[in-house]
Parts: sequence; C-alpha cells; structure tokens
Amino acid sequence: FQAVVSTQSTGVLRDPVQAAECEHAFCIECIQGWLNEHQTCPVDRTALTQSDLKPPSRILRNIHKKLIIKCDNVEFGCTTSIKLELLHNHLNDCPYNPKRPVACSQGCGIEVPLDEMQNHNCIQQLRNTLMAHIYTLESKLSACEAEIERLREVRNQTPITAENQPGPSNAREGAAKPHNLSDEEIRWCQSLDEGRVRRWGGMISTPDNVLQGHIRRSLQDSGCPARLLNELMNYSHERKWPGGLNSLEMRQVNRVCYEQYVTRRVPGRQAVVVLFLENQHMDASFVRNPGMVLIFAHGID
Repeated sequence: FQAVVSTQSTGVLRDPVQAAECEHAFCIECIQGWLNEHQTCPVDRTALTQSDLKPPSRILRNIHKKLIIKCDNVEFGCTTSIKLELLHNHLNDCPYNPKRPVACSQGCGIEVPLDEMQNHNCIQQLRNTLMAHIYTLESKLSACEAEIERLREVRNQTPITAENQPGPSNAREGAAKPHNLSDEEIRWCQSLDEGRVRRWGGMISTPDNVLQGHIRRSLQDSGCPARLLNELMNYSHERKWPGGLNSLEMRQVNRVCYEQYVTRRVPGRQAVVVLFLENQHMDASFVRNPGMVLIFAHGID
C-alpha cells in the first residue's frame, strides 16, 4: 500500500515516477518541488537529482491504476468511487465538476462555469458582452485602417517592375517560419495529431497547478523539446492569453472566431496546442508566439 502513497502529500500518487537507485516512488509535482531545494531522496536521503527519476515499474503501474478512489469532486457532493485509471474520463462528465459549463436559465442563455452561476447577473453579463463586442470591432477596424494606410504607402513608394507586377501569389508557401522555432521543434509540432474542439464553452481558463502538471507531463512524454514546453505552458492560463481570449466576456464574443484555429491535440488529455506557426491567418489578438495551450473540461476529439 505504501508504494502508491505520496511521501510528501500523503495522498495517492499523481503521475508517479521512481528514483533509479532506491526505487522509491513519488508524485512528479511533489518530487520536483522537493528537488528544487534538496538533492536527496526524501525517504532515505540517498543522492537524487532530476535526471535520476524514471517511469514507474510495471508492477507499480498495475497496482496504481487498479486503486479504487473517490472522485475529486467529493467535496461538491459526488459520491462516486472509481478505479484510478478511469478517473480522468469520469471527471470530464462528472455532474459535480465546479468548472462544468452550464447554460443560464434566467434568460440570457450564456454558458457559465457552475461555480460562478451563483454570482451571475444576466443584465450585467449581456452589457459586458455587448461592450466587449464593440471594443473588439473597434480594435479590428482601427487595425484594418492602419494596415490599409501602410499598404498605400508601400504602393506609392514601390516602382512597378517586371519582378513585382501583380500575379499569382504563393505567400503562404513562401512565408518565413517564426524565428524562435527550431527545426526540431517544428518536427515535434507536426508529429501531433490534429485536434477538434466540439465545445469551446468547455475551456478551463484558470487551470490549477495539478492540472497544468498533467498537461506538462503529457507534452513531455510526447517528446516536446524543453524550451518549447516551457513557452507553451507559460501560455496555458488566461492571464497570459492574448486579448481575444483573456476574459470570459471576450471568449463569449469571439467564440465563433475560434473555429478558425488549427489545433494539435495534447496526447491523452482534453487539451490542444495552438501553434503560432500554423495560425498566422488569425488576428494577433488570438495567438501567442510560439504558441499556447488550451485546456478543456470536455469536448476534444
């Protein structure tokens, strides 16, 4: 039993790893926090570094995934007990999930996270939505006017020659790749399956550290280069997202625009990667360079 309990949090191991020498097992988040301040195993104090961590043994994995545990939403009323290996799928559909989007029944019909419904005000919400929509349209209009003026100046200053006469364009094929992506990083991006988001309202804009840790681990296991991994995870929370996504009001106004995203699925998770390399057709208020991670409660194919 002790083999599947965290020595730091005293709970069931989350994304377990093992020390190569002493074979003690830890949650990846717990042991990384420990190793930031110590270079020893927290159980027997043998020397231990990040490079000494390895995936858990098959026996430990089998014991771990067969554990019967309570749903994470037990404090909100869920009484389900389930095998650990099935917990992730259950959480996606759990009716007690506080972040599950529900439609307002008071008249506006806007989807709001369940734990925010108590403070939801239809009139204020619709007013905010309208103002956000007006702001978005005004911003896009200003950007279009500035771009038109820039193109006029370029046209007036560029002499017409045989080389620059109007003709068929291969702008997308000839476009330069973003300067901050290496060839290795591009190959990794292209190795991911394309993602399909069925419910943009299921987006989790403020994921906690535990959820972010799961996504980081999945990206790491898929071979994501370390530098790009850190950049993507830096843009996995609404406080770092661009203006078109960084508030509930803006996401409700711009939801139809998100259908134009090219996304890559995070293996085994309800999350997608939106890469700047593949989304240069999007307005600057919808993308980050080199990319960002969008996490969902459900709705990812």
